[in-house]
Amino acid sequence: MYLTRHATIVVAIISLTVLCTGKVQAEPKTNLLSQWDNGSDAAAIAKLGEMFVAAGGKWESTSIAGHTANTLAKLRADVVSGNPPPAVQLKGPEIAEWNATGMTLNLDSIAEKENWDGLVAKELLPIMKPKGDWVAVPMNIHRINWLWASKKVLDQVGIKEMPKTWAEFNADAEKVKAAGIIPIAHGSADWTDATTFEVVVYGMDIDLFRKAFVEGDVDAMRSPRMVAAFEQYRKMINWMDPGIAGRTWDAAANLMLTGKAAFFIMGDWSIGTFNAGGFKEGVDYLCSQAPSDNGKPGFILNSDSVVFFKQKDPDYLAGSKLLAHLIMTKDFQTIFNQAKGSIPARLDVDLSQGFTPCQQKSQRDLEASTKAGTLVLSFAHNMTILQKYRGAAMEVITEFVNTPKMAAADAAKQMADAVDAQK
Repeated sequence: MYLTRHATIVVAIISLTVLCTGKVQAEPKTNLLSQWDNGSDAAAIAKLGEMFVAAGGKWESTSIAGHTANTLAKLRADVVSGNPPPAVQLKGPEIAEWNATGMTLNLDSIAEKENWDGLVAKELLPIMKPKGDWVAVPMNIHRINWLWASKKVLDQVGIKEMPKTWAEFNADAEKVKAAGIIPIAHGSADWTDATTFEVVVYGMDIDLFRKAFVEGDVDAMRSPRMVAAFEQYRKMINWMDPGIAGRTWDAAANLMLTGKAAFFIMGDWSIGTFNAGGFKEGVDYLCSQAPSDNGKPGFILNSDSVVFFKQKDPDYLAGSKLLAHLIMTKDFQTIFNQAKGSIPARLDVDLSQGFTPCQQKSQRDLEASTKAGTLVLSFAHNMTILQKYRGAAMEVITEFVNTPKMAAADAAKQMADAVDAQK
């Protein structure tokens, strides 16, 4: 059994801690702070807890529902009180920001022993090693720019293949609307609205995406090209049904899965929800790269990762080493990503068994996008600009979604002004 094998490995990794009273075997324990509080996310993280316990550790987790900002607020409160969590789910620039405080735990000794540099997708290395030392471990690679579709609806209205460009998508949406079916399933929250919008911007103009959402250039945000992206988004909002406000993302997914709506734009964590509901690719739904006007393979990347903070308690220190090791094993990367819908951060995991065709396509498209130079990190999922800039931009995007009379030009200007005000 793999759990027993890893338990044996971990025993070899964790050293005896020297205390004033003599040598005492540390008992690994942890408390993982994350925002995974329900659905496939919670089920996936529960797998990690099971592995941790099976390897001899004492597992606790603290889940903060809702926005990434809520988790960050909890983290800051714990740090201010002098009680930083041993492990916390962080992403993108937040890893570098916390690493700069000198409070993060250096994982280089484990990384070198287990050859993380040679196993992890190279795009993730600067994120996990913001100053050259390993301080975080990646759990997965998510793809954001997925387009999902109801096979039933597409067959019903005579759409033979998934749209490849935004012009094709618009034509298909009109065809679906004419049939009396909701063209786009959506649930409006700041992050879901921003997810769809970043897919639009990326698919229309990758250079604009990089300037505005990776570099945080406010001139790019208020440019005519951004206005054009908001105009495309307005068309799409008009193809959504009036019930989007307050609808959860998975409830929106269900509209597509049950044939009440044609298309759905969301990251591949959707697969975890699809699997849990017994829905099958090619039977109930189809997947493809979201529309792109440049004709190239594309990939918007998001990665869940865990950062470790220095601890005085030797049990928590031992627990951090155990947890980091377990996260990076092939077994965890396989089990976690099969449950969550993403693909492993390790490139040596075989996806031919237990992974869906969409996940296998994700791995192929990651490689193709890397070669084409079109891979970008996700703005909507906290991989690029700092949270204060991201939050300001997202607020305007959601206002645009829920304000039918708001002009595209006004939205672009307001987004740029909101981000500029945070600088």
